[in-house]
Amino acid sequence: MKIMDKNIAKQPSLLMSFVPLAVLVILLALTINLFGADAIAGGSQLSLITASAVCTAMAMGIYRCKWQQLEDAVVNNMKSATPALIILLLIGAIAGTWMASGIIPTLIYYGLKILHPSIFLPASCIICAVISLLTGSSWTTIATIGVALMGIGRALGFDDGWIAGAIISGAYFGDKVSMMSDTTVLASSTAEVPLFKHIKYMMFTTIPSLLIALIVFSIVSFTASPASATDTLIIEQALSDTYNITPWLLLVPVLTGVLISRRLPAIVTLFASVAMAAVAMVVAQPEIIMSIAQSDSTSFMTSMFAVVQAATSSTAVETGNTLLNDLVATSGMGGMMDTIWLIICAMCFGGVMYGSGMLIAISQLFIRVARRTVSVVGSTVCSGLFFNLATGDQYISIILTGNLFRELYDNRNLERRLLSRSVEDSATVTSVLIPWNSCGMTQSTVLGVATLTYLPYCVFNYLSPLMSIFMAAIGYKIYKRTDNEK
Repeated sequence: MKIMDKNIAKQPSLLMSFVPLAVLVILLALTINLFGADAIAGGSQLSLITASAVCTAMAMGIYRCKWQQLEDAVVNNMKSATPALIILLLIGAIAGTWMASGIIPTLIYYGLKILHPSIFLPASCIICAVISLLTGSSWTTIATIGVALMGIGRALGFDDGWIAGAIISGAYFGDKVSMMSDTTVLASSTAEVPLFKHIKYMMFTTIPSLLIALIVFSIVSFTASPASATDTLIIEQALSDTYNITPWLLLVPVLTGVLISRRLPAIVTLFASVAMAAVAMVVAQPEIIMSIAQSDSTSFMTSMFAVVQAATSSTAVETGNTLLNDLVATSGMGGMMDTIWLIICAMCFGGVMYGSGMLIAISQLFIRVARRTVSVVGSTVCSGLFFNLATGDQYISIILTGNLFRELYDNRNLERRLLSRSVEDSATVTSVLIPWNSCGMTQSTVLGVATLTYLPYCVFNYLSPLMSIFMAAIGYKIYKRTDNEK
């Protein structure tokens, strides 16, 4: 199968197609080495733009690709990313308003009383899995309960990487198997597989991956050296002294969950959650409002100023505890701008790679090596990972991988649900492990943990693609197409 674009006079060769990707990897490695965690503040963006320029120069200079072709591809990529950018801004507003209103401090306060250190990591994974399963959104789960669990874990003395790994593992498990998840629906529809049939078939790889992850998290929790009871009591006291801790504040996350269960658009749900948190902030936290506004009263204008400041800008509340000060400090929408900038640059690179035909040329490599069932599944998994690396977006990865391999699975007489499962086992769960992918950038920003820091601890996310290949290798539950399906 060879895909040729009429606007490309000459199809790029496989070797030349890897050049922009190699340039990107080298530049990102140098940038991260030079700037560390600050690479997201400009260095990574410049690396993506430079790699895009290399791809564009090669496409136009060597393969006589028209500029309009590349521009249209970039514009289409940007268009697909627009809802994610708006959601990202609203997540920043949630982080700020939920913190200033006392919602997250309340969750941390009660969480310290309920979650014992010996079960914290597996419990965090299960909690995020259940919430993500019910809501169908890993992003919303991580931005709300995930942030609270991050604060609890830090207060208990756990390493940031393990906490984030447990949260992300659970959230992406729930997202992957939820019938309300957009990635689940997209993967099944792209492969033309009924949704529930797709979800049921995924259980053969997803459940073992989650169980192994829970065993790992349980061992780490049980053998960890958590903070002393005195330390946690100090944090609890500092929280109650600074914020008005009350169970009534938990109505906001409960109502947010109700809105999500009603399957309202994510943007509508997140905006409503910000509005509810703003009301809770005005009602429950007058001292915090005065602190943020640097005022001696809580007038209407003062309250408005504090709410807007919490939603859009950096806020810092003095609690008398250094660790807690870091936990409750937020950046609002403004803190998401580096991530949004990075996503835009990543969409630019993915667009020119696709528009130039280089992405398709590389993808043919995966098809050529697919001969037996295990190599077909392995090629699908590698393709999903590659598209996440090259395009920076999991939705594009799902669509490209599903469309690219449909004919191959039919020719090998394999059921399409094997394709849809392989796509989800790779494109959906590995996106969060890539620093310049929209998922990796978002979760890193929301949790305040660098992608490369939490990557080794996201046990479920890198077990899923390996489990998919393993099941194909042993031939477990690998079905051939029936006559009706043919």
